[in-house]
Amino acid sequence: MSDAAQPTAAEVRAAAEAIKTALDRHLAAVERRSGDDDPAVYEAFNELAAAAEVYDELLYDRYDEVTPFEIPGADDSLPPYEGPDEPHAISVLIRRDYAVAEPQRLLAQAQRVEAAELEEAIGADEDVANTVPGALGILFGEFEPDEIASRHKEFGLEEGDSTLWVTADDEPADPGEWLAAPFEQVDPQRVVCRFDVSAVFDEDDDTDEAEHDDLDLDEGDGPAPSDAGR
Repeated sequence: MSDAAQPTAAEVRAAAEAIKTALDRHLAAVERRSGDDDPAVYEAFNELAAAAEVYDELLYDRYDEVTPFEIPGADDSLPPYEGPDEPHAISVLIRRDYAVAEPQRLLAQAQRVEAAELEEAIGADEDVANTVPGALGILFGEFEPDEIASRHKEFGLEEGDSTLWVTADDEPADPGEWLAAPFEQVDPQRVVCRFDVSAVFDEDDDTDEAEHDDLDLDEGDGPAPSDAGR
């Protein structure tokens, strides 16, 4: 960046003052919070994150220096719930990812299901279970998703990330209304609760445990640091 485009020292100082103000507002909002999803806390958090980002950029542009902290972006979390207090209907959105780890095991399981169906239905297609897409269609048509999740190794599958969202609706949807695009009209402000499962979280825990182990080795035979609150 050229000298002419660099921020002034006064601009950097003003950005630092803005962070202090945002910190005070955030703490005040937390102290007055009315619940886990208090919109005032959410707004104060976003203001603090924005102020920190501006300060970090100006500090780097002016002094080639960075801050030692990082505030997660607002896009990493859902906005506060603004749906009805007593929803008359809910929608449950689930996504589970799998890797086809053992295709032969998958095909063998589908062929067993297909063989049982052939005994009951004349003229069934015997070749469907010989392809991975066909085998998946047979197994997911035969078993409930929760059963496949609990028995995924039997079907040659390896679990990936999964997420479950519960959203509030004013009224139940009309039959067939959303089937063509089931996930396109999700309003984040109507998400009642959300549950995510990912190996990323396990890796974070492993890293923390490794750091704790290193600390134990450095400090001798004292008790390990507590994981409470993580």
